[in-house]
Amino acid sequence: MLAELRKRLPSGVRTVRAAFEDLRPDETYGLVFAAAALHWTAPEGRWSRMAALLEPGGVFASFGGPIQLADPAVEEAVRAARAPYLESDGVPSPDGTPPDHAMQWPGTELRRSEWFTGVQQSVIERRLTMSASDYVGHLSTVSAYLMLPAGEREQVFGRILRVLPETVEIDADLTVHLARRRHTP
Repeated sequence: MLAELRKRLPSGVRTVRAAFEDLRPDETYGLVFAAAALHWTAPEGRWSRMAALLEPGGVFASFGGPIQLADPAVEEAVRAARAPYLESDGVPSPDGTPPDHAMQWPGTELRRSEWFTGVQQSVIERRLTMSASDYVGHLSTVSAYLMLPAGEREQVFGRILRVLPETVEIDADLTVHLARRRHTP
């Protein structure tokens, strides 16, 4: 993904390939964002590390959300196809926040953090149509599938492709969280 990003960046934008936990900031920024990746970071010290990347008053933004098949019958067929390999392909809330709670993760953690204030959450509703192969391509980026051994992952993707129609409609709402770094923790 970094290679793709680099192809599209204007000159003068610097990228760094590193695990979030290994970043040693040599400067601070007015904006830091995470796109559907924050759940991969270690929870211990997550917010102090994030705050270290931001100048006082800077903004942290996070966005992501599940992509779900819109047709319940297609969703059930996919659930049955993946069942021998995975009970669920959902990403549970890292802090256990229930899906129906008004504030979702990471907003829940940001509100408790000494480093951030002004936490806001917004949902951008999206419904998309994509090919079956593009949908399976998306699944190849989902944590539950990435954790499977490569052979099993290919088998489950084959099973899913066989039950999908040529195109699928998906609900792909984005949940956006914004928080401002406190001037002092």
